[in-house]
Amino acid sequence: MNINRSRRQEEIRRFILSKGDVSVEDLCAQFNSSEATIRRSLKDLADRGFILRTRGGASAMPPSVPEPHVNLRVAELAPQKAAIARAASKFVHDGDTVFLGSGSTVLAIAHQLNQRQNLTVISNSLPVINLFASHPNISVIVLGGLLRNAELSMIGHLTEQGINELRADVAFIGIRAIYPGIGLANDYLPETVTDRAIVHMSQKVIVVADHTKFGKVATSFVAPFSAIHTIITDWEVDESLLRQVEEIGVEIVVADKTNG
Repeated sequence: MNINRSRRQEEIRRFILSKGDVSVEDLCAQFNSSEATIRRSLKDLADRGFILRTRGGASAMPPSVPEPHVNLRVAELAPQKAAIARAASKFVHDGDTVFLGSGSTVLAIAHQLNQRQNLTVISNSLPVINLFASHPNISVIVLGGLLRNAELSMIGHLTEQGINELRADVAFIGIRAIYPGIGLANDYLPETVTDRAIVHMSQKVIVVADHTKFGKVATSFVAPFSAIHTIITDWEVDESLLRQVEEIGVEIVVADKTNG
């Protein structure tokens, strides 16, 4: 990107931030630029996660509210998470090697796998590790690292080293935000590199996310949709957002309300 184009985009970003919502016409007038030029700049800024595209313009990225501690989130949307977990468990077969990441929805998957035989579970989540610690038919590979207290998970350089030396048949991860046109994002910057390592450890990466994660944006870009294979969500998800993600080429599984 040349200097003039980069400077113009930064000026556009700041203008949108100051106004909140702007139209393409407003931007054309403000920056004395053609509609085609403004639309290209908006696309670039949106692709980089700096703004949100809207019909006929753009808006500033909304502030993100930090998630509560993982122990508090277990009870939130419990029926939806249980249904997502039942749907996710169908992707796991006896004898598989499975990566289970952190978060309350992935923990619900772990509970669904308790009866499987000869599984190998790789995890950086203390609740997942504790669940399988005394299970006679499940081998557990524990990833060390820096403890993130709010998630009870291991992150950082040591965790990433372990991830890079392992492979799984299927990897399940939670995510803070899913936005068409941007991809997957998270709020906690130190965790981002760990998340990026996870999406490269399996040929099948499945994101499990309840409907509240769709249409949200977060501070730190994790990965494009091309890095994952499937998203499993619940029946309350906005269908228009689902269609946008499906058009990108991601498989969508909507968990059934009654039997998963």
